[in-house]
Amino acid sequence: MDSGTHFVMGIAIGGLALVDPTVASHSMTFTAVMAGTIIGQQAPDIDTVLKLRNNAVYIRHHRGITHSIPAVLLWPLLITGVLALILPDVHLFNVWLWTQIAVFLHVFVDIFNAYGTQALRPFSKKWVALGVINTFDPFIFTMHCIGILLWLIGTEPVLTFTVMYIIIFFYYILRFALQKAVKTAVHHELQDEEFVIVAPTMRFFHWKVAAKSKTHFYVGRAYRRSVNIYDKFEIEPIPKTELVEKAIKDPNLDAFLSFSPLYRWEISELESGVTELRLIDLRYRSNDRYPFVAVAHLDEELNIVNSYTGWIFTEEKLQKRLQIGAGND
Repeated sequence: MDSGTHFVMGIAIGGLALVDPTVASHSMTFTAVMAGTIIGQQAPDIDTVLKLRNNAVYIRHHRGITHSIPAVLLWPLLITGVLALILPDVHLFNVWLWTQIAVFLHVFVDIFNAYGTQALRPFSKKWVALGVINTFDPFIFTMHCIGILLWLIGTEPVLTFTVMYIIIFFYYILRFALQKAVKTAVHHELQDEEFVIVAPTMRFFHWKVAAKSKTHFYVGRAYRRSVNIYDKFEIEPIPKTELVEKAIKDPNLDAFLSFSPLYRWEISELESGVTELRLIDLRYRSNDRYPFVAVAHLDEELNIVNSYTGWIFTEEKLQKRLQIGAGND
C-alpha cells in the first residue's frame, strides 16, 4: 500500500489498541502505542531511500529484506526500544505487542498488491503478490479516514474500527471474486493462454490484463466480465548473442529481469555504431505506451555506453535519462 494508507492504518490500529485495558488506562502507554503503530506501519518502507541511489537497486530490493520474516520481528523491538528511551514510564510489553501487530499488518496488506513483497525471506525469495488491491485503493483509504473522523467527533474507537475492518474484510473477498471473474473472462476470450496477470486499477471494475500463450503476448483491459485486447505480440525468443549476453549483465537490465515476468524485447542500430537493447514490461500499458522499460546502449566493442531502467512516459525523457547516466559513468 501507499504511505498515506499505511499512515491512517497506523492511527486505526492505535485506536483498536484501546481494547487493551493496560493501554486504555495508562495515557503514557497509549501515547507510546500510538507512536509505535504509526511508525510500525511506515518502517518496512524505509527501503524507499534506495531510490536515491538508483532505480536498479530500488527495483531489486524494494519490499525485499525490510519486509522479510526477520525484519517483521526486529522492527517492533527496535521501535519499542527507541520509544522506551523517550517515554520510560510505559508498559513495554503492550507497546511492543501493538507495534508488532502494526508491522505485521503492513507486510500482510502489501501481499495483496500487484507489486507484492518477499515476505517469505529467508526461506524463499519468491515475490508474493496476489494482485487484488491497487497500491492506493480509494475505498480502503476513505474507510480509514471516515473511521478516524468518527473517532474525533466522539464515537467509541474500538467499535468504530472493528466495524470498519469487518467491512474491509468483505471488500477484499469481493475483490478476489472480481479477479476470478476477470480471469475466467480472459480464458473465454483467448482460449490458449498459459499465464495471465490481472492487475487492479484505482477504478473498481477496471483491471489491467497481460497474458502469454505458447505463441503470443496479449495486453488489454477488462471491465466487469468484458475483455478488450489492445495489443498482440508474437513471441520471439531473445537472441543468445554475445551482445545480448553482455547487455543483460548490466545492473539495470539485470534488475528489470529479476522483477518483470512478462516482457518483450527490441534490438535496434543507432548512429555511430551504437546498438540498443530495450526490454519492455507488458504489465503497465498506459495511454498506448509501455512506460516501464530497461535500455542498454553498447558500442562496437560491446562496451555498455549507458543504461537505464524505470518508468518513462516519453521517448524524450528516456533519452535524457540515458544521457545523464552516461555522464555519471
